[in-house]
Amino acid sequence: MKIVSDKMPKVDVESILTTEEIAAIHEYMHHYPHARAASLDALKIVQKRNGWVDDAQANAIANILDIPMSDMDGVATFFNRIYRQPVGRHVILICDSVACYLTGYEALSAEIRSQLGIEYGQTTADGRFTLLPICCLGNCDKGPAVLIDEDTYGPVQPSEVAQLLELYA
Repeated sequence: MKIVSDKMPKVDVESILTTEEIAAIHEYMHHYPHARAASLDALKIVQKRNGWVDDAQANAIANILDIPMSDMDGVATFFNRIYRQPVGRHVILICDSVACYLTGYEALSAEIRSQLGIEYGQTTADGRFTLLPICCLGNCDKGPAVLIDEDTYGPVQPSEVAQLLELYA
């Protein structure tokens, strides 16, 4: 278990985040009555550069927003689309909700895992794909559904997996 202290060490934010990221975070801060409300937006801004947010970046954001690191870490780990460790160039989220489960989730999941040669939470050796489950994509009428980066697909049949993955070569 990771223990996060509320004692926020001051950091040189400019050495961790880009000038553009800092400016964008400050811009979002002005949209909310409390700076902490910009936490999720700030995490998304920083994640755009590397595809994930490391501890130093999260701490820098906490410093800008003047909130405890434990609060920042709580936001970062609560939302499943904020990645706290490196991910592949493309993130595949397979919906495992009841609706998708009933319409073929198990066969689809098995085919994707087989073709990629990885299990959930892993990244392919070439760094191309990371595979993660997600509890619902809101695409229940088109299950089983898959989200790759920002693109939603469904219903996806196991026979369509190879063609779908090739779109992200």
